[in-house]
Amino acid sequence: MSLRRRVPAAWLLGGLTLLLLLVVVVAAGQGAYAIDSRTVVAVLLDRLGIDSGAFNAQQAAVLWAIRIPRILLGVCVGAGLGMAGATMQGLFRNPLADPGLVGVSSGAALAVAVTIVFGGVLWPRAAQLGPALLPLAACVGAGIAAGIVYRIGRTDLGVSVAAMLLAGIAINALALALIGLASYLANDEQLRNLTFWSLGTLGQARWPVAAAVAAGTALALLVLWPLRIGLNALALGETEAAYLGVPVERLKRRAVLGTAIAVGASVAFCGMIGFIGLVAPHCVRLLGGPDARIVLPGAALLGAVLISVADVIARTAAAPAELPIGVLTALLGAPFFLVLLLRNRRRMVL
Repeated sequence: MSLRRRVPAAWLLGGLTLLLLLVVVVAAGQGAYAIDSRTVVAVLLDRLGIDSGAFNAQQAAVLWAIRIPRILLGVCVGAGLGMAGATMQGLFRNPLADPGLVGVSSGAALAVAVTIVFGGVLWPRAAQLGPALLPLAACVGAGIAAGIVYRIGRTDLGVSVAAMLLAGIAINALALALIGLASYLANDEQLRNLTFWSLGTLGQARWPVAAAVAAGTALALLVLWPLRIGLNALALGETEAAYLGVPVERLKRRAVLGTAIAVGASVAFCGMIGFIGLVAPHCVRLLGGPDARIVLPGAALLGAVLISVADVIARTAAAPAELPIGVLTALLGAPFFLVLLLRNRRRMVL
């Protein structure tokens, strides 16, 4: 057992909340039209009916029409991916698990790609679902991928991490190949949309999109948050958890469902944004310990922070152009995963 001194839960979660608020205020002021943080706070408080300073109509319009929806979208995506990653790590009982690494994100992206290119042929009545079509397809694809990976990784002795990762690699490869085939068969408009999904971006943020992702993330949190006690018991093993009265099979189904909803909502509107579900839970676990009651909300907060910071970099590093946020999160997460893999390589026995 590690003797590292852990941060008290209240301090950790409170600190992450304050950090998120600070990042949100700073991020709202960054961009081609710079707005200082004091003005950002004044605009936000004015909407609450509190007079706290002077600002002009242009600043308020930029914030409410462009910046705030984008920041809200990033916060919801980061929170959903962070909690989904924490849930999968608890379900698989290993810190290497991540929705992107085990193919859940690729499964969601494949479902979106198939819907974009072939939806009118495969599902003639799909248009009746309107804006809900892509999120629904992404959730179904994520759920199928998560179920396949867990089924392959499960053995009589528990969950095999090596089998899980290998299954994730296979699903990622298959999904990317089929997405490539869909791209080859797509017309120009469909190809642009598929490129958007593959790179990941918050550039399409509008209030309706932010509201839809917020609703999906809230639903995922409602499904995943009650699992915290069961995930703590599951860390002892499935048999031990069952002896403690945990309905293990139901917990697994709800964990897969909640993860699919969170990842599906993210992929449907923002494309593939990887590694947030790996980095955020592990960092929280290092600081506050393995208790799922801390890791789940902490990962949601830190995931929101990481996405918000990455989005600021994406918008400002190559201005006036915009970098794909999925590329930035991969540049952050890939080295982190390699370090984590090296630290845990002795546990990975085929």
